Amino acid sequence: LQVWDNSGRSHSVDLMALGKHREVYTEGPFACLAWSHSETQLLYVAKKSWPKRRSPSCHAQSPVSGAAGCGADRAVLQGEQFMYREDWGEALSTRSVPVLCALDLEGSSLLVLEGVPEHLSPGQALWSPDDHSVVFVGWWHEPFRLGLSDCSNRRLGVFHLDLASGHCELLSAEHSAACSPQLSPDGWRLLYLEGGLGGFHRQCLCMLTWQTRQTVTVLDVVREPTEAFAGLYRETLPPRCWAAETRRADLLLVDTEAATVTNLTAGSTEGCWELLSLQWDLLVATCSAPHRPPSLVVAVLPPAGQELPLRWVPVEDVPTVPGVTWKTLTVQPPCSGKSPAMHGTQAFEALLLSPPDGTAPHPLVVCPHDGPHAVFDARWRPSMAALCQLGFAVLLVNYHGSLGFGQASISSLLSHMDEQDVADTQLAVEQALCSETLDPHHLALLAGSHGAFIALHLLAHEPERYQACALRSPVSNLPALLGTSDIPNWRYTFLGLPYTFVRVPHAEEVATMLLCSPIAQVARVRTPMLLCGGAWDQRVSPTQALELYRVLQAGGVPVRLLWYPEGGHMLAGVEMEANVFGNCACWLLWHLGQ
Repeated sequence: LQVWDNSGRSHSVDLMALGKHREVYTEGPFACLAWSHSETQLLYVAKKSWPKRRSPSCHAQSPVSGAAGCGADRAVLQGEQFMYREDWGEALSTRSVPVLCALDLEGSSLLVLEGVPEHLSPGQALWSPDDHSVVFVGWWHEPFRLGLSDCSNRRLGVFHLDLASGHCELLSAEHSAACSPQLSPDGWRLLYLEGGLGGFHRQCLCMLTWQTRQTVTVLDVVREPTEAFAGLYRETLPPRCWAAETRRADLLLVDTEAATVTNLTAGSTEGCWELLSLQWDLLVATCSAPHRPPSLVVAVLPPAGQELPLRWVPVEDVPTVPGVTWKTLTVQPPCSGKSPAMHGTQAFEALLLSPPDGTAPHPLVVCPHDGPHAVFDARWRPSMAALCQLGFAVLLVNYHGSLGFGQASISSLLSHMDEQDVADTQLAVEQALCSETLDPHHLALLAGSHGAFIALHLLAHEPERYQACALRSPVSNLPALLGTSDIPNWRYTFLGLPYTFVRVPHAEEVATMLLCSPIAQVARVRTPMLLCGGAWDQRVSPTQALELYRVLQAGGVPVRLLWYPEGGHMLAGVEMEANVFGNCACWLLWHLGQ
């Protein structure tokens, strides 16, 4: 760890050499790096250091002879060597038991903080106003752990740990999912996000007054979105999100006293904004769009009540990418009364990326997102822009259940997956074909995880509609995921059933899951298919892709399986992502005759 100031490097510490912990967590839900207010100590999270195993120096004697000592030690050591230790699932397989660590730069000492209860995994820590205690987020890991990646609905809370006494107290609600604490500059208020346990994703913004420990909800869950505000849908708050007067916070400017929201990017032509920091009333953000890579912008926050219009100043000039245009399509379901859910008649959105009009009509690549509670926002996505430059139009579908459109829309998808999400995606395709210059005879599907689940259902429902398909980490057999996924609870939520840690599947539940699974209808699929699977995927077992590959191959469907030995669920990493994209693009080009 290196510390730099205006005159250069002031400190350099080899943390591993101190022998107090293992690797430092620099990313993921636990990671943090927080200065004390005196700027003499640093707080961070690392992997717990287990006692080193001592190799026996003598030969083990037969236990029949009654000899103790080395032989007995060897037996214990061998047992510990293969002891199973739980981790936090997909993309967090190296995260097992984190510990809070405080580095004293003046005294050159490192302390692993004591007092964190054994049933908690700590992270997202920061110093209290007096530097005599810390605030941290604790994840419960009893009776066993469920995957954390993209799952903000686990049981976790905001805690206060007194360093002198070791006393630890819970600041947030007892049974909730509270995270991302951020202390105001004057130390009087603590903001954090809070949602419900299990089921679908939902969040509100809470504020705790430090001295009185009184908590109020600043922004509650939004069931029906308005033009001004559709709700909070983020995993963490920005590291610095408070205005100087300690009343206003974030890029969607929230007045924590009046509980009002002001959109500081109102009127902007860019698609997606992200706040990086707010300090001394200087806002630093990035903005991007499907045809423009991210650029850095800054603005000075005016006094309360005078925020709009806000003048954003670009720090750098990032040109648009040639050959890519985009628009938002509003998809209106027909009022036929056949909708599977109450929100099925409400409009939803899709993003359409297109090549220049001179090359129309364009072949169309349809992309339902994974999750299913995720969203295609209007940010820069290099792979989608590259498809446009290859001559494809790309339709990114935000079916009912996507984040950002109110809690009622999210809730409407429960018990209606494989119906509502599939119907919405196909409806978005049909309306796009009617309103845009697209080629209805050259259609393809490109998706991953739950998006692949939707794509497989579309292929089974209309075997002749699509000419090519490329899928990453496909969900095809729901019952098979009960014992192989890091989120077995989601299989019950999928059906609208409650989940408990002691729950085991019943025959009728397994039967229902199988009937909802694409594998049950895959015999109808005739579309050429490329499958991509990661051998280390803990979210959706790669055996799902393998089973699908074998069934399609036996049925005479053109199919190819790419198997990535080091790949996880997202097949992330520069080389892997490039390989996946290159193969998918070539597959689509070949089978669409481009």
